[in-house]
Order: sequence, then C-alpha cells, then structure tokens
Amino acid sequence: MRRIFLISIVITIAARLCAADPTQTNYSADDCLGTARPYPTPEHLIATPDSLTPVFINHVGRHGARFPSSSTSVEKLLDHLNAADSAGQLTPLGKSVLEAARMVAEASHNRWGALDSLGMAEQRGIASRMFRTFPTLFREQKVNAISSYAPRCVMSMYEFTHQLDRLNNHVEIRTSAGRQNSPLMRPFDLDKAYIEWRGEKAWEEPYNMLYETAVPTAPARRFINDPGMESSKAREISLLAYTVLRGIPAMGRSIDLTKFFSIEELNSMWSVENLRHYLRYTASTLSTLPAELAAQLVLDLIETTDAAAAGNTPATVMLRFGHAETLMPLLSLLRLRGCYYMTNYFDTVGLHWKGFDIVPMAANLRMVLFRSKKGALYVRLDLNEKPVPLLPNSDAVYTPWPVARDFMTRCLPLHLQP
Repeated sequence: MRRIFLISIVITIAARLCAADPTQTNYSADDCLGTARPYPTPEHLIATPDSLTPVFINHVGRHGARFPSSSTSVEKLLDHLNAADSAGQLTPLGKSVLEAARMVAEASHNRWGALDSLGMAEQRGIASRMFRTFPTLFREQKVNAISSYAPRCVMSMYEFTHQLDRLNNHVEIRTSAGRQNSPLMRPFDLDKAYIEWRGEKAWEEPYNMLYETAVPTAPARRFINDPGMESSKAREISLLAYTVLRGIPAMGRSIDLTKFFSIEELNSMWSVENLRHYLRYTASTLSTLPAELAAQLVLDLIETTDAAAAGNTPATVMLRFGHAETLMPLLSLLRLRGCYYMTNYFDTVGLHWKGFDIVPMAANLRMVLFRSKKGALYVRLDLNEKPVPLLPNSDAVYTPWPVARDFMTRCLPLHLQP
C-alpha cells in the first residue's frame, strides 16, 4: 500500500508539473535558431504523376543565409560584456560569449546583411533541384526573375539564375532588381495602413507580456557574476546573447548553443522571437493587415498563372526574391497549414506557428501549374520543396486551377475581389 501511495504522489506531482505550463515547447537547438536557421535541404526530389506535365512555375523565395542584418544587437551585447569584463565580473562562460560576439562583429564588418557562401550554396541547390525536377521548363525556354533592392536578395537571384545558366546555357533569363519591385517584394515599406498599424504598436502588449515571463535571467547570471544585476538587465543580456549566437550558423560557422543555454531556455527565448514575427507579419486576432500586405503578390500569382494557363506568357518560370517579411504575409494570407493561426491566447503560438519551419533562410513557396493528358489544369504548392495542401479542408496537393484560383481570390481583401 505504501508503494502504491508513493507512486500516486509521483504521478500527481508529474501531472501538476505538466499542467503548470502546457504551452512550453521542447524543440531542438537547431529548431530554436528560428528564422535564422539555415535551409533544410530536402532528402528527395518531388515525384510528379506521369499523368501530369509541368507547364509553368511561380516561385517566391527568401534570400539565402547571410551575415547579421545589422550591428545593433552585437554592439549592445558587446557593451554589456566589455563593461563586465572591465569590472572583473565576466565568468569563463561569459568570456566565451564575448569571444563569439567579437568574432561575429569582425567577420561581419562591412558585410552586415550580405549573402554569405552558405546562402549562395542554398540558392544554387534550390535552383539545381528545380532544374532536375522540371527539366522541360528550362530547355530552350525563358525565365523571368525579380528581386527586392536589398543586396542579399539581388545576390540570391543572381546565384539562382547563374546556376540555371550553368546547367543549360540555352535558357533565356531576364532579371530585374530595384525599388520598382517593392510593391511585391517589400510591401511592408509602402503600405500606409500597415505602417500606421505598426506604429500604433498594438502588437507590443502581448509581446511584452511573453517577454517578461519567458525570457530567462539565468543565462546572463551565468555570463556575468554581478549579484546586484537587475532582472530587467539580465533578461536583456540573455536575449541579446541568444540573438547574436543563433545567427552564427547562418554565417556558415558552427556553434553549440547548448554550451550557453539549456534546451528549456532556448525554447523560451525562441518563443519570444517567434511571437514577434507572428504578430508583426501574419494575420492574428489583433489585425489582418500584416497578412494583407501580400495581396498584390497573390494577385500577381493569380494573373501570371492565368496567363500561363492561356498560353499568353513567353516565360515558363517566374522567380521572385524577397525577405522573410515577404513570405510570412503571403503564406498567412493563403491560410496554408502551419502558416495561419488565429488565437486570443498568444502563449500558444509557438505550438502552432513555427518560424523555423515556415521561413528558414532561403525559404520558398513554389506554385507549379500542370496540364493533364485530357487538358485539365492543376496546381501544386510546394513550401520549402515539400508539397502542401492549398484548400483548408482537403489533404489533396493537386488542385484544379479554377478551384485554386477561386480560393486564392477569396483570400484577398474584399476591395480587391472581383
């Protein structure tokens, strides 16, 4: 009886611990790189039924892996660590963080945000697999490509198209880069309604609530031996260290994050950064404006696919290169599984909307138009080179184009629907 009693106590305690935070995630250290995660190369090419012939590809991609987009986080972290070092408060682990931060600063000098060798390889790999999967669309055919004005996007486009040319130099490729492409590739810089909403900072309240409860102070206290350190400062240092260190793999360099943080701490800090992206660039119960940023891009996908279906476009492949902030609204507006989540409980976002799966470095959405032997047209959407259903209540990955077109049109804001 005593043994049974003790077992029941253990079960009760375990149940209470599990119930204490049902929103806690347990993703791997690689997953906790979040949107800075290098592109996960698929193991196999996508097979297409023999009954379908590819006709046209619409591709929207994020730039490849890069150096940190700015020096802000690195400089703030270095300020904290250098001050602690001067005061004799930096622990051996803190010195390792300082060394890593200095490496990031030195390696990124004059290259902030630039595409690195890993990012170039990611784009070449995606281009090669597209060529191998759809060879008929590149033989004696035409490819059009556009990019954001950001150099990392321009270079991603050139690496991608250069690889296509290496594989078949009979393909005709036309490229365009510049601010003329911003309505499609950087609408977050132009949309007045969204800019006004973002400026009102309604998203900050749920973000700050999670920040205050989820960002751990323990990492900072392991880095800096300062008994008087305030919790607010410790949280800031912990998150800065996480932000800087998690960007190192995207620079093509290795790092073991578990040397600095526990898996629980990584998951907690990832959840905070993940929520920030979710609130600012996808549809939520706060506002649908972030997703509606992609309205013109969805219209462009519809119109170019319509033209290809009618045989009225000279190009067989249309490539676009932008940012994570280009793809997140697009995927949310189309309500793709795992990319669209509506809730009033924002601490559950990390269970359902995962930036590391949705927009890792070089993330891409590919919409392929196929023709059946009987002449019917179908589309398949590939997210990061994995087929995904378009319709919310269907598992089918091949959708008749008229049905897909109707669904995509209904996803648009009312003022853009016919």
